[in-house]
Amino acid sequence: MRKPSRSLPVLLALAALGLAMSLSGCARSGQTLSVFMWSEYIAPELVERFQKEQKLKVVLDTYENTETMMSKVASAGDQYDVVVMSDHAVRTMIKQGKLAALDLSKIPNAGNVAARFRRPAYDPEGRYSLPYQWGTMGLVYRTDKLPDFQASWAAVLDPRTQPGPVVLLDSMRDLIGAALLAGGRSPNTRDAGQLAEAGRRLEAARTSRLLGFYGSPDSVDKVLAGDAWVGIAYNGDALVKLDENTDFVLPVEGTIVWVDAMTIPAGSPHQDQAYAFLNFILDAEVGAALSDYISYATPNQASQPLVDAEMRDDPRIYPPESSLSSSAMLEDVEEATTLYDQVWTRVKAGK
Repeated sequence: MRKPSRSLPVLLALAALGLAMSLSGCARSGQTLSVFMWSEYIAPELVERFQKEQKLKVVLDTYENTETMMSKVASAGDQYDVVVMSDHAVRTMIKQGKLAALDLSKIPNAGNVAARFRRPAYDPEGRYSLPYQWGTMGLVYRTDKLPDFQASWAAVLDPRTQPGPVVLLDSMRDLIGAALLAGGRSPNTRDAGQLAEAGRRLEAARTSRLLGFYGSPDSVDKVLAGDAWVGIAYNGDALVKLDENTDFVLPVEGTIVWVDAMTIPAGSPHQDQAYAFLNFILDAEVGAALSDYISYATPNQASQPLVDAEMRDDPRIYPPESSLSSSAMLEDVEEATTLYDQVWTRVKAGK
């Protein structure tokens, strides 16, 4: 499904309108719910509906990469009631004691979660998180400039084969993961030699054709504007904005499959409201509306029949198993995180 571009200022304006419309209820209750999630990741109409139903005010804070989110939650987690985070970050936060164990009796709609998402590797007992959306990382490109584009991580990162101006994703694990896949490695390797190899591949990609490192929505915008011919992005960010001259595709080497999960920080000051929000998102109708709005796949089995049929049939949103067989989810690499940090620092510094 292709939808018109939605800029963050427009989203914030719409969200502000929703807040204003529910102001009377908020004033009566004085309650708030602080939510921290990726930018451009919820329909303002759903925020407005939740506020009206619960008679509270939602304070929405957003981030552009996992590293920023983890740093902020680690230092000020008690200011948030709900944090939507990447799968591998959940595992790390569990180990650090930053997340509250969920009382599923307070989230009856948790029963709507599809079986494959109920006890994921990043939360094997299903005690600390519930899935929000899932999707893939791939390449958004200009079909008018590259009609015979061969979708490959190696081609985009290799200075000898870069097809034109490119933008890379400003996300440590995702981009290093892409470089590892380009070399036939696991995106979860803990091998120092393989990580050094991936780092060299990314450093080599810093040619005159590299426009920079951007968050996924901005990468898509660069391609849409014609500044870049190829960019790395998450599928939903691309699909809501594609036009007749752009498309999204998964690289031949495989990709990273991700799940974004809803969590409640251990220091959440409004846990009852947080439970209400998680239950609201997992409602069948709400889940379908959310997926339709942001063009990501829903992990909610009750929502799937209600999702727009064009989306359900789009392999860019729901890839066939054959496309996912060579792909992987990111895992917590534990002590090897230091190695990833070192590689990332060198790549971003350009040396």
